Amino acid sequence: MSAFAEAMRERVRAARATLAEARAAGDAYAAAVAEDELDDALRLARAHGVTTDAPEGPEGPGAAP
Repeated sequence: MSAFAEAMRERVRAARATLAEARAAGDAYAAAVAEDELDDALRLARAHGVTTDAPEGPEGPGAAP
């Protein structure tokens, strides 16, 4: 596994965790920022052929299936 691929996977994991924390706290602004970060991380991962931990769920990127 390349260092780039692992860095992308870690970025996606971190963005998902941040999004979950923001949603749990009821912080709409932080959730919106985290969603943007997750969207960007997933877009870059897909563009470079990097698979991430879990597929996008029905509630949008990073949502649990």
